[in-house]
Amino acid sequence: MKDPPKDFNRIITLPNKSDPNQGLKKIEENLDKVTELRLITATQPKLAGVPKKKPEIMEIKIDGGSVKEQFEYAKRLLGKTVSVTEVFKEGQFVDVVSVTKGKGFQGVVKRWGVRILQDKSRKTKRGIATLGPWHPARVTYSTPRSGQMGYFQRTEYNKRILKIGTDGNEISPKGGFVRYGPVQGTYLLLKGSIPGPAKRLIRLRYPTRPPKRVPEAPPKITHISLESPQG
Repeated sequence: MKDPPKDFNRIITLPNKSDPNQGLKKIEENLDKVTELRLITATQPKLAGVPKKKPEIMEIKIDGGSVKEQFEYAKRLLGKTVSVTEVFKEGQFVDVVSVTKGKGFQGVVKRWGVRILQDKSRKTKRGIATLGPWHPARVTYSTPRSGQMGYFQRTEYNKRILKIGTDGNEISPKGGFVRYGPVQGTYLLLKGSIPGPAKRLIRLRYPTRPPKRVPEAPPKITHISLESPQG
């Protein structure tokens, strides 16, 4: 990549002089020894309008076709911005991978929904009545315990893409979304809930276990309410 974005210096040290053609030529000469190709990609937070400058780097495996075809495909993408419209389409199912909201260190009542004990309970009310039987002489994994709640990576399967657009004003309500603001640039509308708070990174992938019946036509949206979510 000849002219990478300046924000890349926040995550890696870029070389002053680099010749990508020489590296590509070396890989092409050893394609017979290559079994898998991966792209090293980075996000561009400034395009999303969030107050974040440091990009996120991740590897994406190239699949389909022969190794040579995968290499030619990777060469075409080198140094270019890949839009969501080039990867997904409306009506398609995707898996959503994200980190949930962090709740910190919580007790068993909030963490596991344990019933609060009666007022005459000894020592505590917001706890469990017993840690378990005498035998086995250990605390089993199924016993509710206090600990970290939230801030875990979770995967939501088979979320359908309802709409993909380039003008965020089509879906931004009056005053913007709560804790986010108005949508700027390209957007993707999914059906269902997504883990994590606003402005946190969300990764989308092709479904690992797609539904057996997938509608051929994309969903038809007749109305999108743009009223303020705060009234």
